[in-house]
Amino acid sequence: MSHHHNIEVDISFEDRYRVRVGQDVREALPSFCSQHYHPEKIIVIIDEKVDQLHHTKIQEICDDYFREILWLEVPRGERSKSLSQWQLMVDRILEEGVERGTPLLAVGGGVTGDLAGFVAASTLRGIPLIHMPTTLLAMVDSSIGGKTGLNHPTGKNLVGAFYQPEAVFADMAFLRTLEQEEWITGMAEVIKYAAIRKPELFDELTGLIKSIPEPDERWANVISESVRIKTDIVEEDVLEAGNRAFLNFGHTFGHALEKVAGYGNLAHGEAVFAGMIAATHFSRQLGHSVDDIRFSPFLPLYKRQIQSLPADIGALIEAMRTDKKVKDNTIQLVLLKEWGSPYIQPCTDLSKLEESWQYALAQFT
Repeated sequence: MSHHHNIEVDISFEDRYRVRVGQDVREALPSFCSQHYHPEKIIVIIDEKVDQLHHTKIQEICDDYFREILWLEVPRGERSKSLSQWQLMVDRILEEGVERGTPLLAVGGGVTGDLAGFVAASTLRGIPLIHMPTTLLAMVDSSIGGKTGLNHPTGKNLVGAFYQPEAVFADMAFLRTLEQEEWITGMAEVIKYAAIRKPELFDELTGLIKSIPEPDERWANVISESVRIKTDIVEEDVLEAGNRAFLNFGHTFGHALEKVAGYGNLAHGEAVFAGMIAATHFSRQLGHSVDDIRFSPFLPLYKRQIQSLPADIGALIEAMRTDKKVKDNTIQLVLLKEWGSPYIQPCTDLSKLEESWQYALAQFT
């Protein structure tokens, strides 16, 4: 099944990059590289578990064109998005020798992509970056749009840069080894795209979750559709002045949940799913015709997966206030006028906010 979806992304007049969603990147990647880079060397920054599972495949793809591969493994988990891990990588790359044109291939989920993206952005002020996302979340979200980031003791993603990849290759075959939890975590972002841009995706997803996830043509379509929505929104707004903020639907609530739960105790997608229920409830309180019944087919999956949610609403509201996206001390919420039409509203009404938190948390108890 070599049904490929090529999505051209216009970032600015000069930066076009290609996102390729398909069944196999075996030929696509070497041929892309032969058109763009010198065959001398490629740097591969790869998640250690993905490396154990797919080492041979990735090595063969790179060996097809490059004479030398510098392998750098990233330990599992959010802790790898650190300045110390970044420094280790940059040290290795500079010791081994690198030129402005040496490409860096990032293979893994969001953590690997964020770390490798910042390594690429900051080495020699920028070397070419190619993303090869291996999780659903990375395919539909973190590999698209050019955000890179490291965590800092004071908060998540506080060190980073906008840096666009030259290409993204989303190979569906990687999803065969994805754990159930990771499918569910990644699905939250697809649900978000349904909510803010394309409500028909709700029905498609509802059909897909009835069976064990199998990366087939239907998933390829859902992933392509998600990529297209994100790239459209990013194109409308490259540096987050306006519409890009719509991508934060559910995230203002979600980030607060992650923070109060203690990073690592709640998966990003789980937090965002709960956050979307809260944001939808808030919208409904303002009289908009959105009913969270849309989320109910997915609720059992998330409930089964979430150990517990923080219950301290005061702490959650405090965390929303200190989010890095807060402007002038006012919480900015992405709300829905109706499904598919988001808008931004400064939140001043704390009683509605409390009520939305209570409602959302009650769904999970």
